[in-house]
Amino acid sequence: MKRARGTDGSLLPSLPWSLAALALALLPHIQFLPIWITAAFLGCCAYRLLIEQRRGALPPTWLRGIVALLGFLGVLATYETISGVGPGTALLAVMASLKLLETRKRRDQFVLLFIAIFLVMASLLREQYLWSLPYLLAALAVILTAWLRMAAEPSEPLMRSARTGGRLMLYALPLALAMWFFFPRISSPFWAVPVDTSSGVTGLSDSMSPGDISSLSLSNAVAFRARFFDGIPAPRERYWRALVLPRFNGRTWTTGDPVMDRGATDRIDVSGPATRYEITMEPTRQHWVAVLEMPRVWTLPRTFMTRQHTLSSIHPIDQRVAFEAASYTNYSADARLGTFFRRWYLDLPDGTNPESVRYAQSLRARTGSDDAFIAAVLAMFNDGFAYTLEPPALGRNPVDEFLFQTRRGFCEHYASAFSVLMRAAGIPARVVTGYQGGEINPMGGRLIVRQSDAHAWAEVWRNGQGWTRIDPTAAVAPERIERGLTGSLIDGMGAQWGIDGPSHFVHRLQLTWDALDANWNDWVLGFGPEKQREFMRGIGIEDPGWRSMLLWLIGLVIALTLLISLHLSLRNRPPAMDRARLLYQRFVRKAGVPPRTGEGPIAYAERLRASSRFDDGVVDAITSAYLDARYGARGDLALAELEQSVAAVRAR
Repeated sequence: MKRARGTDGSLLPSLPWSLAALALALLPHIQFLPIWITAAFLGCCAYRLLIEQRRGALPPTWLRGIVALLGFLGVLATYETISGVGPGTALLAVMASLKLLETRKRRDQFVLLFIAIFLVMASLLREQYLWSLPYLLAALAVILTAWLRMAAEPSEPLMRSARTGGRLMLYALPLALAMWFFFPRISSPFWAVPVDTSSGVTGLSDSMSPGDISSLSLSNAVAFRARFFDGIPAPRERYWRALVLPRFNGRTWTTGDPVMDRGATDRIDVSGPATRYEITMEPTRQHWVAVLEMPRVWTLPRTFMTRQHTLSSIHPIDQRVAFEAASYTNYSADARLGTFFRRWYLDLPDGTNPESVRYAQSLRARTGSDDAFIAAVLAMFNDGFAYTLEPPALGRNPVDEFLFQTRRGFCEHYASAFSVLMRAAGIPARVVTGYQGGEINPMGGRLIVRQSDAHAWAEVWRNGQGWTRIDPTAAVAPERIERGLTGSLIDGMGAQWGIDGPSHFVHRLQLTWDALDANWNDWVLGFGPEKQREFMRGIGIEDPGWRSMLLWLIGLVIALTLLISLHLSLRNRPPAMDRARLLYQRFVRKAGVPPRTGEGPIAYAERLRASSRFDDGVVDAITSAYLDARYGARGDLALAELEQSVAAVRAR
């Protein structure tokens, strides 16, 4: 028998809710999906709703099969794979779109809502920011409401379905919390699971040319947050080391591929106490790891130190990560430098920036020593140079033009020019990029380091002293170092640099949101094994192994299920029968004629009279008294008559 392809309009009351649930579930993925998938989804939604309104026919099976194959091939061609968060989400979106074209019964709508739940959960694989929680709750509420509307009568109010869905979520909340706290945690947080890296992220690059860091200086995005255990260092000591750029081609400084150096920490001499801190680093899609100078200990897995004393991760940082580290602000590195590396850090391309080379050699001859030469260069920067984030463009010999023509720039201009002058004078030098400063959030005490805090400085090598950090920007704009870029902008100093800061009120709101976001990272996304064990000890479980945690979890789930079941049974129990109802049931039992399902007292009386079990007068008297006692105006008088009549029947 040929199967009908037409629709009867029975899904029209609930179909719009199913479509709304699907659209809300797909909303966070739209920015990552190709435009053709979003267009196909919207087109299928509109087409399916139109079919239901017009009682039309669904597309034939052969056509749906061809469209499904084309959708699969389209995803494969777009992503060149079908595995991963991106292709998987795209396939789910295509599946939901095509399922709409064969949705004929409520059972098909159930499948659509299951797909919506998978799409909502898949959004957590990409990002788990604070706003994810209200989105998750709202999406689940809409899905549950759509589920309930499928079984609701057309006349049932919408708010009743919404309230029922809300109650179901409240019933599930204790079970979810029990599983969250007691289910054994994996060794890394959920947000450390790598996902697709198709989208770009603002951050430091492995090269530096004039104008690069200026774009980061305009970004308010958080690079990382730091929580210090032994007090926050002074602003002039907050240099967050990320990359060392030793190669210079006359315009651009670059670094090579990171190579592990197992002896790098041994070549660092430290003094004074260590600064211990915890970093929560935002994704960069790159290998470098920014830490306070100079690190000796770190807990980030699969991370090593390079020869230039920077930290590098084996895998790109494609998700937020948290780790602890210990650094020493008083240090010296590479007290001895081999001939090969000495020449490497003195290399300058022939024919580039000739004025700067001649000036450096002349100044070095006049000053007589390396220290005096360094002081003379810094004094030069302090006289007639200006710090600005909107410098003029530079040509073929950027250092020459900057030093002898424009004399206006920001950190990378000064770090680059200073390093070139050092090399020209025979002093090994290199450029270091990272972040400087950071803003202390009074709500929580964490240090916020933003992309606008990106910075470049120089290191020079001197015999017996090793590499020494020298920041020429401090000679030009000391407020940039002492107060940080954010603090300078808030206080109105940024106008002379080319940018304006936000108002105090807006900045306060930003700090409040950042504090909430940081706590979300610590107590939700970062709820790993250590914090779980800490929680267990807090409730009296001294040795929380995975066996004991599972036993606690099973016991709690059983107890909570019983409590919720008891609450539901008490809440939904039938009302107690009144006196009139009890008397009437005695009469029915005495009559020996069981009432039929849905049969009322009057219909039952007619059938009882036909059975000749009682006199018609007795049946009519008891029925009339019962109806009057329950629904009439006589109340207690009718109840007394009913009691007497039933007693007389039972006595007979």
